[in-house]
Amino acid sequence: MNERIHRDPLERSDMQGNSRTVTDCRLPGRPERVDIAIEAGVITSITPAGSTPPSGPVLDAAGALVTPPYVEPHIHLDTALTAGQPRWNVSGTLWEGIERWSERKAVLTREDVLARAEEVLRWQVANGVLHVRSHCDVTDPELTALHALVELRERVRDVLDLQVVAFPQEGIVSFPDGERLMARAVDAGADVLGAIPHFEDTREDGVRSLQIVFELAERHGLLVDVHCDEIDDEQSRFVEVVATLAHRTGLGRRVTASHTTAMGSYNGAYSRKLRRIVARSGIHLVCNPMVNLTLQGRFDDYPKRRGLTQVKEMLAAGVNVAFGHDDVMDPWFPLGTANPIQVAHAGILAAQLSGQDEMDEVFAMVTERAARVLDLGERYGLAVGRPADFLLLPADSPFDVLRRQVRPTRVISRGRVVAETPATPTRLTWPGRAPEDVDFVRR
Repeated sequence: MNERIHRDPLERSDMQGNSRTVTDCRLPGRPERVDIAIEAGVITSITPAGSTPPSGPVLDAAGALVTPPYVEPHIHLDTALTAGQPRWNVSGTLWEGIERWSERKAVLTREDVLARAEEVLRWQVANGVLHVRSHCDVTDPELTALHALVELRERVRDVLDLQVVAFPQEGIVSFPDGERLMARAVDAGADVLGAIPHFEDTREDGVRSLQIVFELAERHGLLVDVHCDEIDDEQSRFVEVVATLAHRTGLGRRVTASHTTAMGSYNGAYSRKLRRIVARSGIHLVCNPMVNLTLQGRFDDYPKRRGLTQVKEMLAAGVNVAFGHDDVMDPWFPLGTANPIQVAHAGILAAQLSGQDEMDEVFAMVTERAARVLDLGERYGLAVGRPADFLLLPADSPFDVLRRQVRPTRVISRGRVVAETPATPTRLTWPGRAPEDVDFVRR
């Protein structure tokens, strides 16, 4: 799908010395260019370009825009690259997707999961993603996929950070032995605990499933990320339960509610109340615009609902919102290239975030805001003392990255170049002009 994934970008290590310097960098919102010095995979200084003799090998950024890496706050690596296996999701609904995945899940093997998940991780790194949160279905008595992703997490840790969510795709209370499977997933090494309350048999079962997850999270010191209200039903109101539990337990910013698409169907009075509850709790929201635009509204005639959470309104209320890819070529979404900038572009359109300040926030929703979802803290960002993880982008600004959907020319992880994509211009022949190399969308 993307030629870079066939070049073994993860094997690249031409900056592995003890010290090195990336020169002539541009940082977002700063007119002056800078040099970034790195020692043992950590940023040791950010100084005006040319003001300090470089230490060790030099990588000339040639005026490229330097940003922190992209963060993927919501993907399903265990299901990736299974679209059409054993059958296609003909209706395009969430519910048929779960049915098709249940069939495919029955023939999972460790090798199968590892191969598909690692392939998508390679795509992500090539696209500039160095932090990933993957949900993993644990409604499988063998926990095959979970064991595979925990193994993969350790295998790739020198290149990227992978968080694994124990996600009960078919429920906890309503699935046979669901609560015990969640406990086993903790013992198997899950980093985050999930739930799917709107899929449980009753409202009471949904609430109980959340109580189980919060009790486990408190006991084991884990994060929480709930698939919440991913339905067009205006009566699905579990996000208020998630936010209230987060507030009362003190877990707050360690909790995420993903999807929350029923918010697109809530009335104004309830929406106003809910924004207060969510903002008070400190929880994060993750919107997956490409996939939810595809799945939601399938049972509507017209008007047809957009199937998104209240992104603009929640941002205005002070809630941290991030954008995620969700699915890559699986029973719920047959497309996808694991590129966060495609997701961000779709989010601008779907959530109508076309103001200049809003688009700056959209870039943050696949970088800094998504990093907050993963609770990365001081392990993320362009600052002295933090890991030397960043991107070199052939663009003038984050807005330029979003408009042209440019990919990074270099992806740097722990001070090493792990992926490269030449910024090759288009060779154009035009009436009345000699053939020329042009970037025909750059202004």
